[in-house]
Amino acid sequence: MGEGEKRRGLSKSCALLIVIAGIERYAFKGVASNLVTYLTDVAKMSNSRAATTVNTWSGFTFMLPLFSAPFADSYWDRFFTILASSSLYFVGLVGLTYTAFAGSRSTTKTISLYFLYISLSLVALGLGVLNPSLQAFGADQLDHDLDHEPYAENKEDKSNRKYQFFQWWYFGVCAGSLLGVTVMAYIQDTFGWVLGFAIPTASMLLLIILFLCGCGVYVYADQGLDLKAKPIQRILEFIKGALSKRSKISLVNDHDLNAMELEMQEKPLCNCSNTTSTTTSKTSADEKNCKSKFLGLETAKLLLRLLPIWTMLLTFAVIFQQPATFFTKQGMAMKRNIGPNFKIPPATLQSTITLSIILLMPLYDKILIPMAKKMSKNEKGIPVMARMGIGMFLSIIAIVIAAFVERKRLLISQKLKTSPNSSDPLSIFWLLPQYILLGVSDIFTVVGMQEFFYSEVPARMRTMGFALYTSVFGVGSFVSAALISVIESYTSSRGEKHNWFADDMSEARLDNYYWFLALTSAISFLMYIVICKHFKSSSSTGDDQ
Repeated sequence: MGEGEKRRGLSKSCALLIVIAGIERYAFKGVASNLVTYLTDVAKMSNSRAATTVNTWSGFTFMLPLFSAPFADSYWDRFFTILASSSLYFVGLVGLTYTAFAGSRSTTKTISLYFLYISLSLVALGLGVLNPSLQAFGADQLDHDLDHEPYAENKEDKSNRKYQFFQWWYFGVCAGSLLGVTVMAYIQDTFGWVLGFAIPTASMLLLIILFLCGCGVYVYADQGLDLKAKPIQRILEFIKGALSKRSKISLVNDHDLNAMELEMQEKPLCNCSNTTSTTTSKTSADEKNCKSKFLGLETAKLLLRLLPIWTMLLTFAVIFQQPATFFTKQGMAMKRNIGPNFKIPPATLQSTITLSIILLMPLYDKILIPMAKKMSKNEKGIPVMARMGIGMFLSIIAIVIAAFVERKRLLISQKLKTSPNSSDPLSIFWLLPQYILLGVSDIFTVVGMQEFFYSEVPARMRTMGFALYTSVFGVGSFVSAALISVIESYTSSRGEKHNWFADDMSEARLDNYYWFLALTSAISFLMYIVICKHFKSSSSTGDDQ
C-alpha cells in the first residue's frame, strides 16, 4: 500500500508515449514549418499557390482523423494502427527527401511536383491516422493506471492524474515542436533541403523503433465485440433500423441524452417483450436491438450537439495557419541580419510560439489558475469553455497587430523602392508580438479544446474526441486555402497591383487579408459567447466518461 501511494508519477508506458509524441512533432514541424519556403524557392511556386498547397496539405492531415477515428474506435487494433500509420509516415518522408535530392542533382534544379504531392499525401495519410490513435493509446495507459492503483480511488486524485498526463503530453509536443522549428529551419537554410528532410526521416525511424521497444510495458485495451464498444457500428445499426422500420423507439418525452439514458436503465423504451408467451431468446434479441438503436441515436446526437462549438473554433484555426505561410513570407521580406554573416531563417520565429507556451505555462498553472480558483470557487479555476474563449480573443488581437506591422513594413518597402537609401527595411523582430500572442492564445484555446472534446465524449469514443479536436485545424486549413483562392481571384482580376497575394512583397496587401481575418474572427467570437450561454456540458451532469 505504501508503495502504491508513493508512486504518483506517470507509468513507463505513458512516459514512453509522451517521448514518442515529441519525436513525431519534431519530424512534422521539421517539414511543415518551412515547407512554404521549399515550395517557393525550390518548387518555384507563387506565394499564393505555395500557401494554398500548405493549407490544403495541413487540412487533409488534420481532417483525416475525423474519418479514421470511428474505425480506430470500432474495428482497428490501436497498437498495429500506430505501427502501420507511422510506417506510412516514414515512407512519405523518404519520398520527400528523395525529391530534394533529385532536385539538387538535376541540371535544371527542378523537382517533380507529381512525386512531391504523392510524398506529402503519404505523410498526411500516416500522420492523420497516427495522431489520434497515439493519443487514445496513451489515454488507455492512463485509464489502466487509474483503475489499478490504490491512491487513485477518489475523483480528485483521478482528475489530478489526468491533468498531469495532459500537461506532460503537451510539454512533450511543445518540446518536439520547438526543436523541429528552430534546428531544422536553420539546417534547411544553411545546409540545404536534402539534409533538412533526411533528419526528420531518421527521427520517424527512431520513433518506430522506440514504439516497438515498448511492447512489454504497454497496456492493450480490449475493445471487445460488444456493440457498446463500437460507436460507428451503433450509428449504422440505428440508421439501418430506422430505414427498415423493423422496430419502434417510443421515448417517453424529449429529455436530454443523460435523462434518456437514465430512463432506459429504469424501464424499456420500446416493446421489447409483449406477452409472457414470448420466448426468452426472442426477448433478449429484441432488447438488444432496441438498445442498439437508442445508443445509435445517442451517439449521433452527441456529435451534433458539439457541432456549433466546433464550427465557431474554425476562425481560430484559420489564424493559426498564418505563421507557417504568410507570416513566414513576411519575414523573408524583412531585415534578418544579426551581425555581418548570420541571417535569421524566417521559419524559426515560429519557435517563439512554442517557447512562449513553455515559459508561460508554469505561470498559467501555478499563478493564474490558483488565483482563478480562489476568486471563482471553481475547482478548474477557469472553465474550459471560458479558456477557449480567452484564447480566441487573444488570437484576434494577434492578427490585428499583424495587420499594423504589415502595413508599416509595406510603407517602408514602397519608400525604399523610390529612395533606396532613405531607410533600412523593417526588422524581423517586429513580428515577435504577434507570434508571442498566438503562443499565449494557444495555452488557453488548444489545451482547452483537448480537454473539452476529451470530456464531452464517452470513453468508448475517445479516438473520435481527439479527432474532433484535430479536425478543427483540418477544416480551418481548407477554409484558409479556399479564402486565399477566392480573394486572389477577385483582387487579381482588378490588376496585379491590387492582388493581395502578389509575389512582389512590396505590392502585396497582406494587411488587408489580416484585417479580413480579424473581422470574421470577431464575428465568430461573439457567436461563440452566445452558444456557450446555452450549451450544457455533459461532464457537469456526471456522464460516464
